[in-house]
Amino acid sequence: MTEVEQQTNQALKPVERIDVRTVFDEYMPKIGETLERWVPRTLDEQKLLAIAGPQRYGCDIDALNKSITGPIWDLLDRGGKRWRSTLLLLVAEALGKKAEDVIDFVVVTEIVHNGSLVIDDIEDNSDYRRGKPCLHKLTGLDVAINAGNAMYFFPLRVLRDRRSQIPAEVLLECYEVYCSEMLNLHLGQGLDISWHSTLLNEGKEPTVDNYLQMCANKTGGLARMSAKLSALICGGTSEQVEAIGRFAESIGIAFQIQDDILNLQSDASLALAKGGAGEDIHEGKRTIMVIHCFNTAPAEQAHRLKQILSMHTNDPVLIAEAIKIINDNNSIEYAHEKAKHLITDAWEGVNVLLPESKAKRKLRALVDFLIEREN
Repeated sequence: MTEVEQQTNQALKPVERIDVRTVFDEYMPKIGETLERWVPRTLDEQKLLAIAGPQRYGCDIDALNKSITGPIWDLLDRGGKRWRSTLLLLVAEALGKKAEDVIDFVVVTEIVHNGSLVIDDIEDNSDYRRGKPCLHKLTGLDVAINAGNAMYFFPLRVLRDRRSQIPAEVLLECYEVYCSEMLNLHLGQGLDISWHSTLLNEGKEPTVDNYLQMCANKTGGLARMSAKLSALICGGTSEQVEAIGRFAESIGIAFQIQDDILNLQSDASLALAKGGAGEDIHEGKRTIMVIHCFNTAPAEQAHRLKQILSMHTNDPVLIAEAIKIINDNNSIEYAHEKAKHLITDAWEGVNVLLPESKAKRKLRALVDFLIEREN
């Protein structure tokens, strides 16, 4: 049997299932402890010096705690799946390293992700996040915007403080990955906003490929950042770094598709945590289900769906009508199948590059969870 045939057979082998709950139970405490270490709940002079350097004049630390660290921890304490950070740790282990070798870098993806949620909620005029009022509803727009933007820069401390332990060329690549993916995040958000904006949307509807690219930039970008940073720090080859990055991107897209599906389900805890099913309908978002429905539904139904989305309504009757149109045209089934195909293709791409190990099986368990979850 040739080497190529052996690799192909290996890629097709079923992977022994691991309960993903045990994976999260293993990593969640480590992630939480690391966030506490790098992002102080309350600032004092010593902590402020470590974060920002000397303050030339008198600094009102109490004001900073009220306007920055307090709001940041209000959001972080609400929890979250933290799957991007778990992905970062699992990539390291799958490459033969220890989670401890990269644990500090979970701060990068975790804090950036939460910062993006603060800004996203403002841009979407959302009411709830993780079962509580959105940060801007509690603190006001000014505090929330500033705290959310600060979360884009807090994590760079890790790269700065670890520069003596990471080869200069690897550190430079890490900075390049960070800058590139932060730009991609905003490109993706720009696409998402323009499609449901009453000011910018002039009737041109996105295609499925447009949607997938938006997700690749927005949701896939942070997953890609997590995986590529981990692979770089662990000394992965260029081939491994790029392949793992593409893999992470695909699971990020699949995660977003599943998020969009759950947003329409009244019994899903994700929808309940946002105040009820159909927040995406209220926002007028062009999800993959909406795009599929526009393309396949009878003209009258497609027109009605577009009409409801343009209203940005909070009326539960209208939202339920829109969800029924999407359901009646099998658009949710289409979205779920698209997510599964993305995951299958992504896994085949990295399966042959990663040696068999328990870490690899844990990685597969995480991937399966992201598209099978119900919350």
